[in-house]
Amino acid sequence: MDNCLLFDNDGTLVDSEYLCNIGLVLMFRRYGIVLDADELVIRFRGWKLSSLLSILEKENGLDLPGDFVQEYRTIVSGLFNKELRPVEGVIEALEALDAPKAVVSSGPIEKIKHTLGLCGLSKYFGDNLYSSYEVGIWKPDPGIYLHAAKGMGYSVENCIVIDDGPVGVKAGTEAGMTTFFFNRFEEQCNIEGVVSFTTMDELPGLVKNTRDLQHQQS
Repeated sequence: MDNCLLFDNDGTLVDSEYLCNIGLVLMFRRYGIVLDADELVIRFRGWKLSSLLSILEKENGLDLPGDFVQEYRTIVSGLFNKELRPVEGVIEALEALDAPKAVVSSGPIEKIKHTLGLCGLSKYFGDNLYSSYEVGIWKPDPGIYLHAAKGMGYSVENCIVIDDGPVGVKAGTEAGMTTFFFNRFEEQCNIEGVVSFTTMDELPGLVKNTRDLQHQQS
């Protein structure tokens, strides 16, 4: 049986994480708080939005209004429309990978569809889109990847996770899946068995090697 490829979205398929955090910088500026977008990317990528906002509230002594998230998402959507691009090399990698593919994201389903559409990636995934908001499970909980595997009709042994965030990598490994860490910032990863790579042109070869190894062991 072929492998099923489960891709994170933000930072793995679409180069959205910096833009998302620019949105936070702009929103918090209203309260006289100066945040650094690059620092936020490193610190919070892959996190549940409400969790990171709770931390930023406490650190800055704020009580954010109820319409904060809606306004934030409106700002980010506008930034996406103007500036969002696919991650470098990801289209070529997707073209080279003939296995079934799905997107497994901590973002809302509307955001997933919007970003994939803007970047010309929708055709690679069709309706195979899995959002944490639909099941109430966020990375690093492995349940979101287990949910996606079940939806795709694959056992965990035949799933490969591709994720750029430490929380996503942890979720993939705890789900019992082969996990590739798209290590864009060349960070240390101490999770046993995780394969790190830094450019998308490496991915097809990694998938092939995994498939060959599994065939030898079967």
